[in-house]
Formats: sequence, structure tokens, C-alpha cells
Amino acid sequence: MESQYAVFWFRRDLRLEDNAGLFHALTSGKAVIPLFIFDKQILDKLEKPFDARVDFIHQTLAELDAQLNAIGSSLQVYYGDPLSVWTQLTEQYAISAVYVNRDYEPYAINRDQLVEAFLVTQSIEFFSFKDHVVFEKDEVTKDDKNPYTVFTPYSRKWLLKLDAMAGHGAGEGPASLLDPFPSLDFIRAFAKIKRQLPFPSLESMGFAPTKMSFPAKTVPQGIIKNYDQTRDFPAIVGTSHLGIHFRFGTISIREKAKRALGLNRTFLNELIWRDFYAQILAHFPQVASRSFKPEYDLIKWRNDEQEFKHWCNGTTGYPIVDAGMRELNASGYMHNRVRMITASFLTKHLLIDWRWGEAYFAAKLLDFDLASNNGGWQWAAGCGTDAAPYFRVFNPYAQQEKFDKDFIYIKKWVPEYGTAAYPAPIVEHKLARERCLQVYKEGLAKAR
Repeated sequence: MESQYAVFWFRRDLRLEDNAGLFHALTSGKAVIPLFIFDKQILDKLEKPFDARVDFIHQTLAELDAQLNAIGSSLQVYYGDPLSVWTQLTEQYAISAVYVNRDYEPYAINRDQLVEAFLVTQSIEFFSFKDHVVFEKDEVTKDDKNPYTVFTPYSRKWLLKLDAMAGHGAGEGPASLLDPFPSLDFIRAFAKIKRQLPFPSLESMGFAPTKMSFPAKTVPQGIIKNYDQTRDFPAIVGTSHLGIHFRFGTISIREKAKRALGLNRTFLNELIWRDFYAQILAHFPQVASRSFKPEYDLIKWRNDEQEFKHWCNGTTGYPIVDAGMRELNASGYMHNRVRMITASFLTKHLLIDWRWGEAYFAAKLLDFDLASNNGGWQWAAGCGTDAAPYFRVFNPYAQQEKFDKDFIYIKKWVPEYGTAAYPAPIVEHKLARERCLQVYKEGLAKAR
């Protein structure tokens, strides 16, 4: 069987425009088969039947398929174990090469290694490209080539490298680092083949539509322009809500970074944080389950299950915390400032292991990203890179007074606040702070 096809495997890059790996596949000289695999190993770990992220992916794939249908092609969509799917594909098609964009999570790295090893046995080339970040694992390092573990110097080097690479493109791709890959210009290179299997329904995979409302891909220019002034106030529309689109690659990081570069450096800084946490996970994969600073794993967490339930349900008696948790449970989103407040409250007021909170966010957030979620939780608990010192304990009342002074956000999500129906605080702030400092101090002393 003569090799004639290249395959582009969509994963965290669900778009046709400005897609690095797709561009290289479409310019390879081969007819390109577009592929997506609903990974059973990932989906089986999710809560069924309602997971809005699976619903979002399903809707996005339907949109991609419609775009491909317009040129006589179709998206090949499978549900199963990736290695089994690839075994089936190599029996079905004469494939000479596979193109992907890199994913930096431990599971994804292991999956790709297994798939690549199998493809090698079939004499099929495997090409991977950077697309999800501006700079990846080893591109921004200290002068001695070691990774940065503190954000501020990393961000300085990131910006210097960006400036240094202005006008230096990626071979046949963009003329500049943040310019788009013109993948849409070569869309006709997709193979004109019909789908071999029916498009999997949500129900066939154990899921159901969620009726969740998903944020738009486009953001008014004023939000980005004024981001530094509005981003901390949850009652106003002052943030982009683009997290889910960055997570699943329905928008280009290059396009958004280029826009932010000309509009607001504070927003650009948030994109640098994404790169920073991605390279931390790539260099230190152990952070997925352990503290970046090992001594913090000696802290004796209280892990009170009843208090954890109050936190999850938004019934702690701390209105800014409860508003955030109820927003998360209802919408799959939580304002970034409030994420820090709720995470600090769980780890320091209640002394509940940060991994419990991280897992809850992972299950609920539409924009869940392992690197950023893990980095944020470890920052809040004081055990991560660039972390707040353990003795910094957010005062929820002070945070509310500063960022939701008129209780607009709180009353939206906690309508019973101010009535007899609203619960009393489950812990007193001063007591909780003193207890936290003592427990952290004792735990860290064990490491000496």
C-alpha cells in the first residue's frame, strides 16, 4: 500500500487558522487527514453525564467539521484508547507522516511517546511543533541553562527574548514570532475523504448536553486596554474570559499576545504566567502531585471533610469566598482575584490540603489547565514557585472591602447574604490565621 496521506491530530488546538502543526502538515505535499480522538482514558475520569468541557469540545468539533465539509473533506473523529485508534488508522489508510502540536502535561507526554514508538514500527514519521505557548520548556532559561523558578526574572527574560526574535520567523512560517501561521491559505490540501465512522454523540460516550453558555472568542478592545485597572473587581466585566479558548486552542496564543503587546502589558503578563507554569510542569513534573518545595509536604493538614463540603458549596459564612464557589459551581468560571481568595481560605483558614482544592477546581473549571491550576494552588498554599510566604494569609473581609465594596458580586451569587438564612462563619479569622502560622511553622521545622 503506497503511502499517500499525512495526518494532523487535533488535541489542544481546535482551530484551522494560525495552527503551527497544521500549517506544516498542509505544506508537506501530502493530502492531510484531519483527526480527533476522544481519549477514553481522559473521559473515563470525568464526572458523567455532565461535563461542560466535553460539550464544548463536541460543539467545536462540529464547527470544524462543517468548515471541512465546505471543501469536500471531513473530520475523522474516534472515541477510544489513542494507541488502539492509531492501530486501526494505520490499517485503514496509507499514512506516511503524523503531525501534532506539543502538549506538556505528563499524561500527554507519555501518550505521545507511546504513539510515536508505535508509528516508528510502521515506518511513519512523527512531527511535533510548538503551538500552545509562545515560549516552551527550554526556550527561556537562565544564562546557565537551568530553568527559572521565580516569575519576575523569567518574565524579564521572556520579554527580552521576544524583542530579540522580532523579525526572526520559523522557517517557511511566519516572518515574526507572533505572526500567524497561514494554515488557512493551504486548506485545500485536506484529503477529500468521507468520515469512516459516525461522528460520536455525547450520549455514546456517556455524556449529555449541559446547556452551558460558553464565552465568546472575541473580546472588546476596551477590556484588554483597561485590563490593569479592571481585572481585580469581580462585579464588573474586566477580564477576557478567554481561558477555555486558550485551554482548547480555539484561539491563537500568538494572536492574543501580539494584541496585548500593543494594548496592555498587564494582560500580556498573564500570558507570560501561562508559559511560566507550563515550563515549570515540563521541568518539574512531580509538582502534579507534590509540593514544589518538598518541605511543605510535611505540613499536617486538618482535612476536615465537613468544612471542605462547606467550602465546595459556598456556605462558609465568608461572603466573598461563598460567592466565588457558587459562581464556579453554577458557571464553570471564577474570577481570578476570587480564585486566589478561595484558595487561600481553604489552605490557610481551614488548613485543608491544597490538592483537595486543586482537584475540585480541576473538576469544575471550564478553563482547567493542569499547569496553571497547579501553579495557582501551590502559590496560594505557599508551597510553589514564586509563592507567597506562608505567613501571608488573605483576610477575606479586607479583600471584600477592597474589591467588592458595595457587595454587588456577593449579592449576585449569595442573595441571602445579610439575612438570617446566611450561615455564621465556620471559623473565626484571627483564630484561623494564628492556627495556620503555628501549623506551617511546625511542619517546616521538621524539614530542618
